[in-house]
Formats: sequence, structure tokens, C-alpha cells
Amino acid sequence: MNDITISCPKCAAEIPLNEAVSHRLRENLEADFEKKIAERNVAMTKREEQIAAEKAALEQRAKSVQGEVEKQIDAERARLIADATRQAEEKVGTDFKDLQTQLAEQRAKLKSAQDAELELRRKQRELEEAKAAMDLDMLRKLDEERQKIADAARQQGADAERLKLADKENIIKGLQGQIAALQQRAEQGSMQAQGESLEIELEKQLKAAFPFDDVAEIKKGTRGGDVNQCVRTNTGSVCGNILWEAKRAKNWSGDWIEKLKGDQRAAKAELAVIVTTCPPEGLRGMALVDGVWVCELLFSVALATALRQGLISTAAQRVQDSNRGGKMAAIYDHLCSIEFRHHVEAIVDSFLGLKVQLETEMRAFAKQWKEREQQLQKAINHTAMLYGGIQGIAGREALPEIRTLQLPGTVNDSPPAQVALQDTQPGAADSEIFK
Repeated sequence: MNDITISCPKCAAEIPLNEAVSHRLRENLEADFEKKIAERNVAMTKREEQIAAEKAALEQRAKSVQGEVEKQIDAERARLIADATRQAEEKVGTDFKDLQTQLAEQRAKLKSAQDAELELRRKQRELEEAKAAMDLDMLRKLDEERQKIADAARQQGADAERLKLADKENIIKGLQGQIAALQQRAEQGSMQAQGESLEIELEKQLKAAFPFDDVAEIKKGTRGGDVNQCVRTNTGSVCGNILWEAKRAKNWSGDWIEKLKGDQRAAKAELAVIVTTCPPEGLRGMALVDGVWVCELLFSVALATALRQGLISTAAQRVQDSNRGGKMAAIYDHLCSIEFRHHVEAIVDSFLGLKVQLETEMRAFAKQWKEREQQLQKAINHTAMLYGGIQGIAGREALPEIRTLQLPGTVNDSPPAQVALQDTQPGAADSEIFK
């Protein structure tokens, strides 16, 4: 099929048939394409002209809207300026009226102040005249009272100096008391360590001498003595307790006995012993002092042996009498027991302590009342001197007399109230004060 050809009528050239067909088709297609391009170019030109016309219309409309807005802005600006001008005029008018009112008030106040100044000047002249007359009279009286005032001032100065000296003495006494307390605290610490050594030695000797007894240390901080000895027989029977207190100090103190008695009653011990390195004056070895045995360490084992034997004998006697029956026997045993005796001793000691405390308080209150009486008398004297000095300066017309500071019968009206200071001894008046 490719060999088919045709001749060109013009040039008589041989042209293949397929090439002629394709050339024809190509020309038709090119013509159609150029036609469509031309039509599209015409449409695009029209579209561009339409867009330009719409753009011009929009620009014209925007110019018109902008003009309207500018007109409205100018109108609003004119209205605001008119309102501001009106408000400013109103405010200026109000302020002007207020200023006029203030000016009128200031003028009225100025007139009142001028009148008041004139009145004050007139009163000042009168006061100056009265003051001149008073000064003349005052100078006359001052010449008479100057010596009295000088004497009172010298007396007050002397009293102030005495008070300062008393304050210094009180400060020195307080410092001395603090120093003494610190020294005593240091000595107590050393004495406590020494007392513990004595207590350990006492406990060691008792345990070595009496292996059948229960010798126990009483812990620090627990009420009681230092060592508690529970006396037992060879068979283990309990016969009683001995409360030991070790005291290693420089001087004997009578408070030790009362304290150990209280510990003895609390522990329900039959006997109490103080072992000390400073026995009471006149005591050598061992002795019974106010119901408490006192001895030195050298005699502690010997005293313990004697006391222990007494407890064992008493326990044996109690065992022999244990068969007695009846309530009367029980009451009798209770009345004859160590515990009952301790209770009675505690009651008596309490009453004696209350009696001593009452006597001490009575003496202290008597001293306080006497001191208050002296202070009250000083206060009255100084008050009278102070009022008399001021009355001498100001005159009796300015400061009238006080009846309680005058002698009886110096005035014509009713008698003055008597200010009497009685001796403040304990009595009915004192009981009324405490009520």
C-alpha cells in the first residue's frame, strides 16, 4: 500500500498517496486551530475591555463613597467642635460663678478676721495691762518666796541624790547576789560529784558486809535517799528497810533530817541514816539526831550491824506475836507501828511548819506596813511643799487653800477632814485590807 502514488497536476511530480492525505489533513487541522485561536483572542480582548470598564466603574464608585465619607467626617467634626465650644462656655461660666462666690466668701471671712483681730488687739491690750499689774505684784511676792523655793529645791536635789545612791546600792547587791548564786551553783556541781563517790563507797561496804540483804541504789531523779537496804535473815525472811543518805559537804545542814524523814515516810522504811563527812557540832562517831541516825563513813558498817540486829529481833518478836487475834490486837499493832508513828510525826511537823511560816509572814507584813507608812508620810509632806510653793507664786486668789493641808481652826467653814496615819500593826484593820 505504501507504493501507491499520485501525480501532481501542476508539476507532474510523483507523490505517495499516504503523504498527500496526511498533508491535507494537516492543513485542515492548522486552519481550524488558527480559527479557534483567533476566536479566543477576540473573546479575551472583549473580556479585558469589560474588566477595564468594571474597574473604571469601581474607581468612580470609590471616589464617590470617599467624598460622602469626607462630607460626613466634616459634619461630625463641626458638630463636635460646636459641642466642645458650648461645654467650654458652660464650664467657664460655672467656674466664673464659683469664683465670684468664693470671692464673696473670702471677703466675708476677711471682714470677720479683721473684726476678730480688732477684738483680739483690744483684749491683748487689756491683758498686757493686767499682766503688768500682776507682774508687779508677782515680783513683790517672789522676793518673799525665793528663799523658800531655793530651800525646797536643795532638799529635792538631796532626795534625788539619795535615791540615785540607793539605786546604785541595789544594783550592786543584785550583782553580788548573782555572783554568789553562780559560785553556789559551781560548788553544788562539785559537791554532787563528791556525794556520788561517797554514795558508791557506802553501797560497796554494805554489800560486802551483808551479802544476804538487798542493797539497791535509788536512781537519780527518784524521790528517796541514796541507798535502800532491805534487811533479810539467812532464810530470806524480810525484817525491814534501812534508808541511807550520803552527804559530802563542808557544813552540816539541819534541812537534811527533815528531807530524809519525808523520804523515809514515802519509802515506809523503819530506819533512816545519814552518812556524812560533816557531822553536827559535838557529834563524834554516831548518834540519833531528831529520830534519824547520823554517822561518819568509818562507822557506817558498825551502825548498820546494830540497826540490822534490832530489825531482826523486832521481826522475830512480831512473828511470835502474830497469833494474837481480834480487832483490838490489830488496832494495837497499828498504833504501835512505825508507819503510824511516821504519820503522827508528819502531822506534827506540818503544824510546826505552818506556825513558823505564819510567824515569818507576820514579821514580813509588819515590816512592809511600816515602810508604807514612811512612804505615805513623805508623799504628803512633798505634796504640801509643792502646793505651797506654787501658791506662793500664783497667789492665794488664784490657788485657794486646801483644808486638809491647813491647821484646824484656821478657816471659818466646816472643820477639815483629818488625815491620820496610825501605826500599821497587825490587827483588825489589817484583816480588812486583806479582805
